[in-house]
Amino acid sequence: MSEYLVIRVGQTQHELAHWIAVDSTGARLGQPESGMLAEATVDVGDRNVIVLVPSAEVLTTSVDIPVKGAKLQAALPYALEEYLAEDIDDLHFAAGTKRSSGRTPVSVVSRRKMNEWLEMLDDAGIHADSIVADSYGLARIPGTISMLLADDFVFINDGGDTELVMQTVSPGDALATIGALDDGPSAAKDGDEAEPNAMPRHVLVYCEPGDDERYQHDWIAMRHELDSVDLKLLPDGVMPRLAVTVATGSGVNLLQGQYAPKKEYRGFFLPWKNVAMLAAAFCLIALGTKATDYFLLSKQEAELRQTFNAEYQEMRPGAPETDDPVAAVDALRRQLGNVESPPIFLQSMEQLSNAIQQNRQASIQAISFRAGVIDLRVSAPDVATLAGVERAIGASGQFRASIQSTDQDGEKVSGRIQIQAAGS
Repeated sequence: MSEYLVIRVGQTQHELAHWIAVDSTGARLGQPESGMLAEATVDVGDRNVIVLVPSAEVLTTSVDIPVKGAKLQAALPYALEEYLAEDIDDLHFAAGTKRSSGRTPVSVVSRRKMNEWLEMLDDAGIHADSIVADSYGLARIPGTISMLLADDFVFINDGGDTELVMQTVSPGDALATIGALDDGPSAAKDGDEAEPNAMPRHVLVYCEPGDDERYQHDWIAMRHELDSVDLKLLPDGVMPRLAVTVATGSGVNLLQGQYAPKKEYRGFFLPWKNVAMLAAAFCLIALGTKATDYFLLSKQEAELRQTFNAEYQEMRPGAPETDDPVAAVDALRRQLGNVESPPIFLQSMEQLSNAIQQNRQASIQAISFRAGVIDLRVSAPDVATLAGVERAIGASGQFRASIQSTDQDGEKVSGRIQIQAAGS
C-alpha cells in the first residue's frame, strides 16, 4: 500500500506550510503538522510527496476535446485562449483523466508561478511527485453540491463539471454564484420532472467549528431554499480532508510537459554496472578475434589467388588473371572432357531426343563430341524447324544450343547446331 505526505503550501515561502501523512486509501497515518516548509522533510522518508498549491493561483476548468495525450496538450492553449487574460505563451496547461461526462479537467497556471513553487520546494529539499491545486481536495459527489470553507476561501463544486474557488464570500453567496438558488425550493413540484441540467438540491458542507458558528444564518437560509444541508465539522482543520481526497488520485497533476519529472535510469542500471562492463569486454574481445581471423584469411586468399593465377597463365599463356579460380578449373575440365558431374554427352543426347520428338520433320545426319562440345548435322524442311530444335534443346536451361550454319540441300535445309553446357 502506497504512503503519501501531502503538503499544502502558502502563497510565499515565508508562510507556514501544513502537512499530513496518509495512505492510498485515504487513511491518516498521523496528526496534521504545520511549520516552515523545510521542516516537512523529516516526515518524507520513502513516501511520495503531493504538494497542494493555492487554487487562487490556478484556473481549474474542463474541456470537451476528442483527442488525448500529446495532441490534447498541444490543443489546450488554443481551446482556452479566449477565456484567458494572459498570453498563452506565459501559461502552463495540464490535463487530468477524462470524466464520465466526457469532459477532461484542466489546470492552467502561469509559468512564473510554477517556477516559484519548484524553486521553493528545491530550497526546502523536497522533491514533489505531483503538484495539485488545493481545490481538488474537495471530493466531487454526483448529485450533491460539495462546499469546503478554508480560511476566507470557499471551495465549491456541483458534483459534475462546475467547480469554483471564491474568496471573502459567504456560503450562501457561493451557492448563488453557481446558480444553485435560482429555482427556489419549489423547483420541482409534485408531478413535475426536474430539469435534466438542474443543480442538485442537496448540499454537503465541510467547515471548522468556528465557521459553523459564524455562518449560522446562512445555514438557516440554505435549508429554507434547498432540500437538505449537511454540515461536517473538521476539528483538526481542513488539511486531513484535502489530503484524503488527493491521496486517492483526485486532481490534475501540474507536473506535465516541460515540468514532467525526468526519468532517472542511473539508479536502475547501477547494480548491473560490473556485469555490463564484463559483457562489453567480452564483445570487444570477440570482435577483435573475428577481425584478426578475417584479416589473416583475406591475406591467405590473396596469396593463394596469386599462386593460382601464376600457374594458370603457365598453362594458358596470355590468359587474363581471374578472380574465380573454381570457374576457371571447371572450364579446363570441360575442355579436357574430365568432369566429375554426370557425362555431358549422355545428358545432351536425352535433351536432343526430346527436341527431335517435338520437331519430327527434322532428322540427325551426324553427331560429334569433343572437349564438352557436341556438334550436330541436322536436316530439316526449313530454317524454322532448325530453330525449333535449337529452342527445344535449350528449353531446360541445362544446355545452350546455337545454329552455326545452314545450307540448302535440294528441297531441304542442312544445318549445323552446336550444344554446350549452359555454364561453359
